[in-house]
Amino acid sequence: MKIDSKAIKQLAKLLDDTGLNEIEVAEGDQMIRVNKGMMMGGAQMAIPSAPLSMPSDPTVPQAANNSAPDTVTGDHPGAVTSPMVGTAYASPEPSAANFVQKGDNVSEGDTMLIIEAMKVMNPIKAHKGGTITQVLFENGQPVEFGDVLVVIE
Repeated sequence: MKIDSKAIKQLAKLLDDTGLNEIEVAEGDQMIRVNKGMMMGGAQMAIPSAPLSMPSDPTVPQAANNSAPDTVTGDHPGAVTSPMVGTAYASPEPSAANFVQKGDNVSEGDTMLIIEAMKVMNPIKAHKGGTITQVLFENGQPVEFGDVLVVIE
């Protein structure tokens, strides 16, 4: 297989631009996968290959994180939207505390949740500092591209 370093560099730039940790492109019988891994505080983070937690009965609705959330759209300046389709997790593992809760103060770059997509755990970071006014996802909830997950004021 001929290695196309220009394509690899373009894919690596796309990872940086989108905040993804891994991307795979296939054309015919050739495939290129670029993975930058997941770093937390300068150390490699273990990435589980199975979902972190599941509701005991998926048919039973889970309690909401906010008692009465307002409708927020993705164009709200404090809206943190999902950059991908996947499963949202509020904590790094089932027994750990949530990354953030309503009322918490965050700084730009703080991890607020993880989205699992294709067995890769992708940290979703705060795009600005402020106070978490709404958490609009449930732990283990499937999310779509563009869903508003958290609001920072």
